Formats: sequence, structure tokens, C-alpha cells
Amino acid sequence: MKKTLVAAAMILASMSQVQASDWGYHGEHAPEHWGKVSAICAQGQNQSPVDISAVIKAELKNLKFDYSGQAVSITNNGHTLQASVSEQNTLWVDNKAFELKQFHFHTPSENHIDGQSYPLEAHYVHADKDGHLAVVSLFFKLGEQNAELAKLLAVAPKEEAKADLSKPFDVTSLLPKEKQYYRFNGSLTTPPCSEGVRWLVLKQPLTISADQVEKFEQLMGHNNRPIQAINARVVMGQ
Repeated sequence: MKKTLVAAAMILASMSQVQASDWGYHGEHAPEHWGKVSAICAQGQNQSPVDISAVIKAELKNLKFDYSGQAVSITNNGHTLQASVSEQNTLWVDNKAFELKQFHFHTPSENHIDGQSYPLEAHYVHADKDGHLAVVSLFFKLGEQNAELAKLLAVAPKEEAKADLSKPFDVTSLLPKEKQYYRFNGSLTTPPCSEGVRWLVLKQPLTISADQVEKFEQLMGHNNRPIQAINARVVMGQ
């Protein structure tokens, strides 16, 4: 038990350490140079994000979200806006429990559907007791203002800092009613670009207003890694 907890802690610590290092989305720190930060970013064969196309229909088990917590704070870490959550929030995949560690945003979306991007994508990052990662991806399309995103944007720092939400909200309220999804094997989309990540991309998008998209862009800039080669991978869908 001790060994598995240490493994999970090491992966999460590695993510935090690399986030503080010298990488970004523009100029000499742009994604094409990430191989200098972590070799797997350049050499990996199962990298994310991908263009989801040529999907193989499969009997995928429904995702089970046992989320009981709330989004309680938002951090601008210089690369993204990242929300922290309270309580226990469990995702069940492959009969294993994955705990939600945080969720964060990319604009425009990193993953594409048949070559098309969305104005915003959220990544819910989970880890099991052995340190294996599962990321649930959620797209946002232009439409009505999103009430929960409004609560995040109301307090989101303009510079690198953390702010508590004046109006915390249930994590489940930022999930669509329909939970059908695509699945593929991938990686983290930021250094260290670690592979072996279960990617679960929800099919049903939520809405976001044009003003909210503009606000995200003002706070984060364009922080989407380019599409990566699918190579020998298969994308499965319900």
C-alpha cells in the first residue's frame, strides 16, 4: 500500500515540477521545443491530443462518476486556469477507482472531432492508488452563458495566483447529462507528456458564451498543444 501511494505522489509531484519549468506555448518555449524539457514529448508514440476520427464502435462500459465535492478555488499557474476540488470525487473505469485531483482548461480545444475544434476544453485529471492516470475531456461549444464557468471567471486571477471561489459549486454541475464517450490511450498534453493515460472524451458538449471564451483567452492565451500523430492507436466509441 505504501509503495502505491508513493508512486501516485511521485507522478503528481512530477507534473507540478515540470509545470514550473521553462516551457510554454509561444516562441522558443513552444510545443515544438518541449522535447528539450522532456524527451518523451518529442519521441513518444502515444501522445495527446489527437483528432478523433475513424472511430471503432465498441461495447464500452458506461462511466460511473461518484462525485460528492465542490470546486472551491481557481489557480492561474501561468499555463492554464486550474480548479481545486473538495471531498471525494471518484471515477470508476475498468473496475478501478480514480480520484479527481483537479480540472483545468485549454482554449481552443486540444482534441478535435473529425478535424474540428471547440472554443474550450476542460480536462478532469484523475489518479488511481497506483498512480495511473485517467483524463475525462469535456468540450464547450458557443451558445448560452455557462453559469458555473461564470463563477470561476468571476474570481480567476489575471496573474499567477490562487483565489477561493465566493460561490463554490458541485463538480457534477460541470458534466453533461449524457455520458457517452470516446476512448483512446494517450499522454499528458503538457510536459512531461507522460504516456499510459486513459483518455475518455465525452461526446456531448456544454455551452459557453462568446464573452466567456474571450475572458478565458485573456487569462490563459491560446494554450492548446497541436494535434499529435495517432500512429498505431485505435479510438473506440460507444
